[in-house]
Amino acid sequence: MTKLSFTALPSSFSAVAIALLVASATAADSAAPPVNYSEQIKPILSGRCYACHGPDAAQRKADLELHVRDKAIRDAIVPGDADGSPLVERLTSPDPDVRMPPPDSKKPPLTAEEIELVKRWIDEGAKFDAHWSYVKPRRAALPAVKNQAWPRNAIDYFIASRREEHGLIPAPEADRRTLIRRLSFDLIGLPPQPAVIAAFLADPGGNAYEELVDRLLASPQFGERMAAYWLDVVRYADSGGYHSDNDRQVWLYRDYVIAAFNGDMPFDRFTIEQLAGDLLPEATRQQRIASGYNRLLQTTEEGGAQPKEYTAKYSADRVRNTAAAWLGATLGCAECHDHKFDPYTTKDFYSMAAFFADISERAVGRQEQTPLPTAEQETQIERLDGDIAQVRAEIGQPRPELAAAQEAWERELRDRKLAWTTLNVQASGSPGGASFQSLDDGSILATGASPEKDTYLLSAPLALSGVTALRLEVLPDDSLPAHGPGRAGNGNFVLHEIEVSVSGAAVAWSAVSASHSQDGWPATGAADGKPKTGWAILPQVGKSNELVLESSADLGGAAMLSVKLHQNYGGGHTLGRFRLSATTSPRPVRAAGVEALPKDVADALAIDSAARSDEQKRTIEAHYRTIAPLLKPLRDKLATLEKQKDEIVKSAPTSLVSMSVEPRRVRVLPRGNWLDDSGEVMSPATPAFLPGLGVHDRRPSRLDLARWLVSPENPLVARVFVNRLWKLCFGQGIVRTLDDFGTQGAWPLHPQLLDWLAVEFIESGWDIKHMLRLMVSSSTYRQSSDASGARQRDPGNQWLARQNRFRLDAEMVRDNALAVSGLLSTKIGGPSVKPYQPAGYWMHLNFPTREWSPDHGENQHRRGLYTWWQRTFLHPSLSAFDASSREECTVERPRSNTPLQALVLLNDPTYVEAARVLAARVIREAPADATGRVSFAWQRALGREAAPDELRALVALYDKTQQAYAADLAAAGEVLRNGETQSDGTSAANALELAAWTAVCRAILNLHESVTRY
Repeated sequence: MTKLSFTALPSSFSAVAIALLVASATAADSAAPPVNYSEQIKPILSGRCYACHGPDAAQRKADLELHVRDKAIRDAIVPGDADGSPLVERLTSPDPDVRMPPPDSKKPPLTAEEIELVKRWIDEGAKFDAHWSYVKPRRAALPAVKNQAWPRNAIDYFIASRREEHGLIPAPEADRRTLIRRLSFDLIGLPPQPAVIAAFLADPGGNAYEELVDRLLASPQFGERMAAYWLDVVRYADSGGYHSDNDRQVWLYRDYVIAAFNGDMPFDRFTIEQLAGDLLPEATRQQRIASGYNRLLQTTEEGGAQPKEYTAKYSADRVRNTAAAWLGATLGCAECHDHKFDPYTTKDFYSMAAFFADISERAVGRQEQTPLPTAEQETQIERLDGDIAQVRAEIGQPRPELAAAQEAWERELRDRKLAWTTLNVQASGSPGGASFQSLDDGSILATGASPEKDTYLLSAPLALSGVTALRLEVLPDDSLPAHGPGRAGNGNFVLHEIEVSVSGAAVAWSAVSASHSQDGWPATGAADGKPKTGWAILPQVGKSNELVLESSADLGGAAMLSVKLHQNYGGGHTLGRFRLSATTSPRPVRAAGVEALPKDVADALAIDSAARSDEQKRTIEAHYRTIAPLLKPLRDKLATLEKQKDEIVKSAPTSLVSMSVEPRRVRVLPRGNWLDDSGEVMSPATPAFLPGLGVHDRRPSRLDLARWLVSPENPLVARVFVNRLWKLCFGQGIVRTLDDFGTQGAWPLHPQLLDWLAVEFIESGWDIKHMLRLMVSSSTYRQSSDASGARQRDPGNQWLARQNRFRLDAEMVRDNALAVSGLLSTKIGGPSVKPYQPAGYWMHLNFPTREWSPDHGENQHRRGLYTWWQRTFLHPSLSAFDASSREECTVERPRSNTPLQALVLLNDPTYVEAARVLAARVIREAPADATGRVSFAWQRALGREAAPDELRALVALYDKTQQAYAADLAAAGEVLRNGETQSDGTSAANALELAAWTAVCRAILNLHESVTRY
């Protein structure tokens, strides 16, 4: 074999190799197990060497690939001969210009132990194996353990085996109060109620614990607890994130997630419905809602944003989130270059993006919401659809009298000529002070004062009978700015509404048209009853135009016509010269230049009736039925039914869902540059090193991707998800890096257990509740979290000789306080709610500016899961306890411990109100003495008896606070005014006592134990 010479390797050669060989040549203990490449060697190489000699071809130096065995042994490693390997030479060289890693790499040198490990590995044959997470999991046999009495299920065998290897003994089982509190927080996210605790403690049955587990898993609150975690993973929020962070409605997706967990939906179906629910045959409403997962990303409404740039952003976001959520993969690192540590390529990134290229959305602008009627609304719509179909069938039925009326109508049209009669305006007025001059042609000229806004009040006799339409002509005049017809400086006007009545009865219009309308200011805006719409005519100033209003019913007959012209735009945009006319010509009546008939109808009518084709006859007949007086009652009935349906559809909840369209073209973006179109066009495909998709005869879809993810052949998904379930039960994963199962991620502390759980998950039918039941039923889970005996020997609790204790998540902290006080609403689902929040917190939200309006009643005390999630201004109470802004996938929140958290617990109105309501219960339900009341509050908040020193401290606090409030009744009143819940009692004595006990309850809710799961 040709070996790479010492001088052939450049100074940038991998850092790992040098440090690894520096170790002493002391032979390893012959009893030591063989060096494990994936667990012991690969982390060293990836951390020190791969930056220059790894998967990223663009950064590779000396054409050396240490991640590929054939190439590594060709150039740098001699299997079985560490001392003869160039890699070792470079790692151990005393010359800083030769030694690896080079000083300018900023990589830390290898320790002597690491170098010795690498040498042992080479001497043992330099065996490579695939990264553990890329190999399909296998169910290992249960290991032997010394203490056969301890394991309750398979989990315990794996844990006990590793623990015994390290000479640790398990912690005793936690007491029953701790167990029920632990289980309640882990499975439903709420503390157990005192009656539930009492029943559990009093149950002597051997299955009491298992029955408790089953009750909690069956609780509707289970779905809420699980959804709170999943919404972090999929970056669910109530706002768009980018730029103005505008509102959007996606709460139906959250309700879907809650229902899915409560219904124990198999995780494979849960996955498929979210990624591709819209592509399933005859997709249900719930499956369409589930597909909203693809729309949860951040979007922009910024007017100056570049659509092409944001299309690239959305594409990359979906790749990052899908890879992190299901694969535990940092595929996002491959957006600009091949992954430096894992075998993901840039092509993998963009081929994954191509799966999502069919999703319909706006790159820039408000995303279109999809109405999703409830089951009740669907029933109403189906009934109305049936009624509408029946009326339409009646309208379409042949009738002799209708045919005769149609013939008469056609004769009228042949001889038809619109005849307009100018109305003689006898009275006029202007609240704004304008004057009116009648001209010889019957028009009216506004003169004198020109107010910013005005309403012209006009009246005229209507001697004609059978009036079918009115016309408002706007006319130029040399006396007006820019010759008019408006009085604004540019000659324009804005007519917001024309309000007409005949003898006091308001007139309804069947059609509104104009000879010309300004963009954004259509003719219909002048007669729609909306104060912000209207009709204007730019750029046709200095010209005549007309607005024609066709009435729904005939008008006139010696009546008085009253007209109000509302002009509220401002800037003097009022009419300068205009004329009113009426006509009795048959309908339809339209403005000059506007087709009164659809083109196909007009074209058919132009042909002699005997020469018309059957299609032309049907065209004319269908149109006539839309205007025939004989059918007006049926048309009115149809309009009523369609309006009812429209109102139901408009009232239906909406959400963002996936809708598949023709896929856009996806290219590799060189260095992630969205302006560079030179990259290769990519088709949907999964990472090449993982099991294949199995689709060859067509373009793969999102549905194919979803099914591939949950295929038993996929080595990652089951491992990733059971690892996160483990984290919920133990506070940390078997793989500590929950979002990275790659070479830079942590090695699993219990790899055989992780694989056993993954296989069990798949073979159970992807049953989430089954896996949680298995975990919480284990002896490992039921251990005490007391760390006094093993903290020094295993400070990180890697070997689980005890349970972990940790602070509750932000939502649980709040829910706990509300539950303890009795304020918590048990309502499930529905739109997001807004609890108390500091005034002005949203002051920097713009486009548009917004104010936080707290909800009232039950909505004020909903679970934290339902809090309005504003990405750029996350609710400050949740933020203080490390809630995620959900801009990106978050699989594990940090847990901080800050003074701000204590201030929130003491001063946030939610917690003060909860303490006050709890205090009222203390006064109302507990023994009258101070010690009895403290004991009651303590028991309700923490589920256990207070110790004597705890009782003394809180009784002393009560006495001290009561004295302070007695000297300052105003301060006591301030405490009692927090929150909208009414206080018990109004007398000064009652207020003083309630305020003092509120202080005691505030202290209890602020305890470390109150916000900690043990």
